[in-house]
Amino acid sequence: MSITMEKLFNLPDLGEGLTESEILSWRVAEGDTVELNQVIAEVETAKAVVELPSPFSGVVKKLYEPVGAVVNVGKPIVSFEVAQAPGTSSPEAPRADAGAEKPQPTLVGYGAPTESSGRPARRARRTGAVSAQSPLNDEPVGSAAAAPPVQATDEVEAETRAEASRGIGHLRSSPPVRKLARDRGIDLQSVQGTGTKGLITREDVMHAAPGETSPDRSTSSKNAKAAPAPAPSSGDTRTPIRGVRKATAAAMVASAFTAPHVTVFLSVDVTETMALLERLRASKRFAGVKLTVTSLVAKVVTLSLARHRALNSQWDGENREIIEFGHVNLGLAAATERGLMVPVVHGAQRMDLAALAAAAGDLTHAAREGTITPPQLTGGTFSISNVGVFGIDAGTPILPPGQAGILAVGQVRKMPWEYQDEIALRQVMALSLSFDHRLVDGEQGASFLAEVGGILEDPGMLMGLI
Repeated sequence: MSITMEKLFNLPDLGEGLTESEILSWRVAEGDTVELNQVIAEVETAKAVVELPSPFSGVVKKLYEPVGAVVNVGKPIVSFEVAQAPGTSSPEAPRADAGAEKPQPTLVGYGAPTESSGRPARRARRTGAVSAQSPLNDEPVGSAAAAPPVQATDEVEAETRAEASRGIGHLRSSPPVRKLARDRGIDLQSVQGTGTKGLITREDVMHAAPGETSPDRSTSSKNAKAAPAPAPSSGDTRTPIRGVRKATAAAMVASAFTAPHVTVFLSVDVTETMALLERLRASKRFAGVKLTVTSLVAKVVTLSLARHRALNSQWDGENREIIEFGHVNLGLAAATERGLMVPVVHGAQRMDLAALAAAAGDLTHAAREGTITPPQLTGGTFSISNVGVFGIDAGTPILPPGQAGILAVGQVRKMPWEYQDEIALRQVMALSLSFDHRLVDGEQGASFLAEVGGILEDPGMLMGLI
């Protein structure tokens, strides 16, 4: 005779220290029978959409979070009724009444350990030189580093305790929602929650009419009124800041205010390179391979980085070291429906042009289809962004965190150009190189860009680098 036990499944750590995920869909419902490793949910991290497999065979007892909820790593999302023979115990997961602190098998690991506050703790940062098979923790642009876990300020915690003492806790709202209500002068007592079990959501507060602050707030502020929010318009839209957009914003701010950026520009006559590109596309060796201008630039960059290692390095302030990498993990910025993402071709220096083009095409396709995995978005050592596909000549790209350089490739367009002491109509491209001035001197950055531009102007110069 067998008995059943309730088993909790906590949101797993999906890799690289990601601290939260949004539930996009449930593939099961309460009461469904599931098998081990059956996909039960689809979640979106700051980097990718991931399918979660069931860690148990049994019956779904409870779904703890609705679709659209953003859940911290280590928090329960579903429980199962699992059959178990009498007299045996399962080390696989904690009992339903044992809390979420004990480790349990998950999709990737045991999940982020929880602190006394119940929030997931950050992993310790890995340092030192890293091989191509062990990518860095530092994040590229579009998946740029996931934002660190938000720690509640003393003020918010104090307000939360005060609200609990006033009996507001039963209104079922999160601290950020309560803070929003205070800022807008909304009395939560008058707000009808539309979330699960009456949860008051951010949208409920945003749609509530501003008015007097709560009685306690009014007393402490001598009947002062909160500043009214801008009047909503029928054409306004509000989108939660989460996922890729949230991670990208955090990474860009961190990079812009950490690394001193310098950008240098160079316009190049790429007529010969474009002719070479057409010949390669027509050859049997590249049959079935999508060769692009970016592919050629990527190959030139990987070869040039071996001669200009300062551009393929990292500033490790924590250990007071500069790491010069012996490999090239090349990030390739891609615009997707979820936002900017930067897939990484690991070990790009070992690939020939055909292999590099194929790898870049596969990763970019996966990013746009939403099937790319977190490891494929991390560990970049240098990046390329083709802004020319949007009809742009040049720009000043922001460095991905942890990288020393990023090259923006502009559009190729015909324009008058000096050629063999005459004015001719040539195909011209602008290159923009941003670099970290702590790691790269002006001469080093200019020398690298001049070499890349020189090869694109005369691709026969590649022979000098092979």
